[in-house]
Amino acid sequence: MSDCYYELVDADGSRGERFATTDLVRSTWSASIQHGAPVSALLARALERCEQRDDTRLTRVVVDLLGGVPAEGDIWVRSQIERAGKQIELVSAQMLAPDKEGAPRPVATATGWRMQTLDTEALRHAPAQPMPPLSEAKSRDMRKDWDQNYVHSVDWRWLTNPMDEGPGASWIRPLVDLVKGEELTPLQRLFTVADDANGLGNKLDIRKWTFMNTDLAVHIHRVPEGEWTGIRAETSYGPDGIGTTLGTLFDESGAVGAVQQSVLVRPRPTR
Repeated sequence: MSDCYYELVDADGSRGERFATTDLVRSTWSASIQHGAPVSALLARALERCEQRDDTRLTRVVVDLLGGVPAEGDIWVRSQIERAGKQIELVSAQMLAPDKEGAPRPVATATGWRMQTLDTEALRHAPAQPMPPLSEAKSRDMRKDWDQNYVHSVDWRWLTNPMDEGPGASWIRPLVDLVKGEELTPLQRLFTVADDANGLGNKLDIRKWTFMNTDLAVHIHRVPEGEWTGIRAETSYGPDGIGTTLGTLFDESGAVGAVQQSVLVRPRPTR
């Protein structure tokens, strides 16, 4: 098995950093497109690294998937400051991939608010009900059901059963590097699994329905600690083929942020 999602090929290209993909980026919907989690994490990496300052951190990241991100071939990622400031900055990042003619086209974008930090330890407050501990979670060994793809890159421990009433909940951790040879930052680690909220919150029969998210919005009130990310999420479905996933993100000490996704619901084509 590969030990990373991406390999850095060129750090100083004219289109941005150039990466090669591995099989572990492949989606569970189709082997030809990337899962949203590695894409989101790589864009979060670009936001973090853009004119980096030690006195700020990302507080909100919104990722928009502009279509299926190709799972094969090189991709490029570039970032810039959209709105500079001493206390508040807006940073953006863009992922490019070749179109049918080989010309680079945008396939995903991200924006992130970075805020200046200061000591507010005395004000710490997170009212979300804690997740049950990791010791109560169970592995479902989902890898046996798939060819090599994103599912093979994570250790996924379930606290609830699929289709149970109420929110789905799991502890998840990545088993591989985001970029080969680089140590994951806490926020990169979070984003390697945050996109899984849609799958956790789902209440639809995957044999009959598809439910692909077009975006990922994450607000982070506390930088997560440790290897494991807890996700508690539930999806609401409207009467017109559209849903919304809402969830809370945790580390083993408590809640760290919130996650939200827009979901396109469609019947699976009959064969």
